[in-house]
Amino acid sequence: MPNLDNKIALITGSDSGMGQAMAEEFAKAGADVAITFHTDEAGAEESRRRVHAAGRRAIVRQTDVRDEKSVARLFEAVSAELGTPVILINDAGVGGSGASVADMTTEEFDRVIKTDLYGAFFCCREFIRQRQSAGGGGKIINITSVHEAIPSPGSAAYGAAKGGLLSLTRSLALELAPLRINVNAIAPGLIRTPMTSERTEDPEKMKEQLPNIPWNRPGESWEIARLALYLASTDSDYVTGQSFTIDGGLEMNWGQGA
Repeated sequence: MPNLDNKIALITGSDSGMGQAMAEEFAKAGADVAITFHTDEAGAEESRRRVHAAGRRAIVRQTDVRDEKSVARLFEAVSAELGTPVILINDAGVGGSGASVADMTTEEFDRVIKTDLYGAFFCCREFIRQRQSAGGGGKIINITSVHEAIPSPGSAAYGAAKGGLLSLTRSLALELAPLRINVNAIAPGLIRTPMTSERTEDPEKMKEQLPNIPWNRPGESWEIARLALYLASTDSDYVTGQSFTIDGGLEMNWGQGA
């Protein structure tokens, strides 16, 4: 198992789903964890409980990643209470409304772009500045989606945000290589989380959607967390600027039957 002994990880959106699973796995590997939430304080406290159960320190902070001042306060708190983070996971995100571009409001487009793209940008910027002051080194992992590459009707804002986050990941990998900061992305497919529960817990929707997934099941949050653990560890020091798709074969199956 990769070793994160005494490293400090900041995981946004770690109040549920993949973020919560990453907080737990990182703590089991020896990391102290900064947990953030937007509205689900109870979920964040459960993440804290899991980190403590693994014998590690944790702090919980309500954060709006769309607000650069809120992000700055988060990093100040982490540095003061845990120490300078050496791992950043940008997991906080929202899905789209399903509206077509013609019917989409500017407010809806802004909500998705600000959360899923600006939020990662604000967090990366603060993280990089702190790592520069600390002499370099570190790991950034951006949680994108198979929709970083696969278009989907009714998801233009989400696809634009995730595609932009992939490009940001690659640009940062080049910028930060001299500082020995690795920057990679994880692109999940359909993962069983609270955000996807309307689909994954509906037998009729699963009957309709699972044939598109060669593995014929949703992924689990712990599967994403284990990949993130590798990318956060020294085992991946020679890996940067990459996006790792974990989707049960969904992306390869796109367009089959044409």
